[in-house]
Amino acid sequence: MSHCCNIMKNNTFATILKFINSLYSMDIKHLSHNEINREKWDACIKNACNSLVYAESWYLDTVSPKWEALICGDYEYVMPLPVKKKYGISFLVQPPLTQQLGIFSSKKIDKKMVESFIKKIPYFSYHLCLNEQNPFCNGSKQLNFILNLNNTYDTLSSSYSKNMKRNLKKAIDFNIEIKTDLLPIDFFHFYNSVEKSYPVAPNRKVYSLVENSFGREKITLYGAYSSNNELISALCLLHSSQRLIYLLPVSNPEGKEKLAMFRIVDSIIHNYANQNFILDFEGSNVESVAKIYQGFGAQLQTYFQVKRWSINDFGKYLY
Repeated sequence: MSHCCNIMKNNTFATILKFINSLYSMDIKHLSHNEINREKWDACIKNACNSLVYAESWYLDTVSPKWEALICGDYEYVMPLPVKKKYGISFLVQPPLTQQLGIFSSKKIDKKMVESFIKKIPYFSYHLCLNEQNPFCNGSKQLNFILNLNNTYDTLSSSYSKNMKRNLKKAIDFNIEIKTDLLPIDFFHFYNSVEKSYPVAPNRKVYSLVENSFGREKITLYGAYSSNNELISALCLLHSSQRLIYLLPVSNPEGKEKLAMFRIVDSIIHNYANQNFILDFEGSNVESVAKIYQGFGAQLQTYFQVKRWSINDFGKYLY
């Protein structure tokens, strides 16, 4: 009798385990761009525990106009697929100004769910970044720095490094004024006037993204002005649910000399302190840049990059 009971228990356990495992493999469907239900998609992203503006349909439409998707259930779990085509070959590559994508849901996302979605990617070549809430061990770890602003400004600024405090004091002594009344056309006029260490200028998708974001009140354009009322540094602050994302920072020689970007960041922290926001610095894997973000008290947050037969090595020619 005892033997029979054990067999029944084992069979029951096996049945339950089989059912649980089937949840990860069943009903993950690939949808073409035109098959995606925008209303359900955006509802999923809005309600996701890991919601990011990068995955909202309007954002994807701008940076990856023919994006597709993997869907599990009735849009319970979703994963955008930023499709690109070159020489008749379709592949997936991370779009510009889109640090993280991956799987989004209001439910728990575990390692097995992530693996199931990765296996369902219908393209041979891909080079993608998952998001911070997608546990995965088979990709390369990427570094991001974030600062929780849910504290008083005095408390937040007291956590600045000694070097950051010195730099901010110097910047304040230059009488730099911070304004948020820049228009996209003014931002890009200044951006394009500044000689940069990297050769690639903003392309039409970047222009469109800033303009679309501005029209949707999803972006604030910060400017730092000298005592002569000349623009010397500028920054796009992208609003993403409870995140404020640091985008396209640019300074001319005077702005760099007077440490104007530090004043902009300090102003953002001051403006949003004691609120339920996170300042997301969008990186960086570059040690010297990461040190600056850490100087503001930002904490390390990792996410994973996954790839297979990546075409991203010449990705700068694709966008």
